[in-house]
Amino acid sequence: MPNPFIRTTLLATALLLASLCARADIRVGIDVSTTGPAASIGIPSKNTVLMWPQTLGGQRAQYVILDDGSDPAAAVRNVRKLISEEKVDVVVGPNITPTAIAALDAVAEGETPMLALAASAAIIEPQSDPKRRWAFKMPQNDSHMATVLTEYMSNHGVRTVGFIGFNDAYGESWWREFSKLAEVRKLRVVASERFSRNDTSVTGQVLKLMAANPDAILIAGAGTPSVLPQKTLGERGYKGKVYQTHGIATWDFLRMGGKDVEGTLFPTGPVVVARQLPDGHPVKKVALDFVTRYEAKYGADSVTQFAGDAWGAWMLLDDAARRAARSGAQPGTREFRHAMRDALEATANLTIPNGVMNMNAKDHQGFDQRSRVMGVIRNGRFAYAGDQ
Repeated sequence: MPNPFIRTTLLATALLLASLCARADIRVGIDVSTTGPAASIGIPSKNTVLMWPQTLGGQRAQYVILDDGSDPAAAVRNVRKLISEEKVDVVVGPNITPTAIAALDAVAEGETPMLALAASAAIIEPQSDPKRRWAFKMPQNDSHMATVLTEYMSNHGVRTVGFIGFNDAYGESWWREFSKLAEVRKLRVVASERFSRNDTSVTGQVLKLMAANPDAILIAGAGTPSVLPQKTLGERGYKGKVYQTHGIATWDFLRMGGKDVEGTLFPTGPVVVARQLPDGHPVKKVALDFVTRYEAKYGADSVTQFAGDAWGAWMLLDDAARRAARSGAQPGTREFRHAMRDALEATANLTIPNGVMNMNAKDHQGFDQRSRVMGVIRNGRFAYAGDQ
């Protein structure tokens, strides 16, 4: 008669082995805003995630996608669920600054790397903050984009500027970086206003800006809410140049803005204007490859900055997972999450659709000047304006 102890031990061993085999997949949790004010940003991100290959670093991968409705509290709930219930190895998103900053505590507590799809440097800086040790991000830092923006303004005769930005972390970060660099470039900021992503009128702020008679106005917003100040400026007869940030590069912005946003100047990632980049641009080949893939699935002229960031996120995770696997740690373990964090931080010379990444312990974004160009809205399309 078989020994019941041996039989129980063999069964337990078999179940354990089956469990380990079943958990060989790398699990990625994705939190994006596919509804709410930031939907025009989140939907292209989700569209790109649906294109991701089912492998990372040569291992099978599973993706869990949640919508936070553009709400920081919902983003925190989602991230905690992804870590505690879905047992993900890494989080991708959130995709706007307020939600990404709100999620920092959750990823630090869960010791799970987060690859944000939002722009503000405040998500990853300062790296001396322990919770930001787990945070990385895809979009260019606002300081990075403000540099090329202020240079372009200065080179094109702008001397006085009015500023209107979101009254949240995104707008404040842009104000901090822009005002600092404007001083360096001898640009005088003559007025500064704020507005909410949910506002239906900004007439009061626009009238104050126009009363200062600036040569140009910078609108520091993202997605479709950035249309409102520009439309109001047009309705009130403003004749100066209007600049926006890289957060506008969505087709919903063009659709809602129409003729009112024609001529807008903005810094952007190379993927948005990939076809018009000089042939020698170091990112053009990789950017065009993604544009071709994306447009084959979603139609001509459908690529956005945010779609490019999301494809870059897969490329970055794929590269990091390959190196993390060398540690011997298995997906689903604390050791693997740590190995992924360390591998992300050691990323070197990785070309993705929006730039070339070189990360280190002090820089969890990693882009240099190859990640930014100036764009212009021309004939209802995003076009390359050059860097000077």
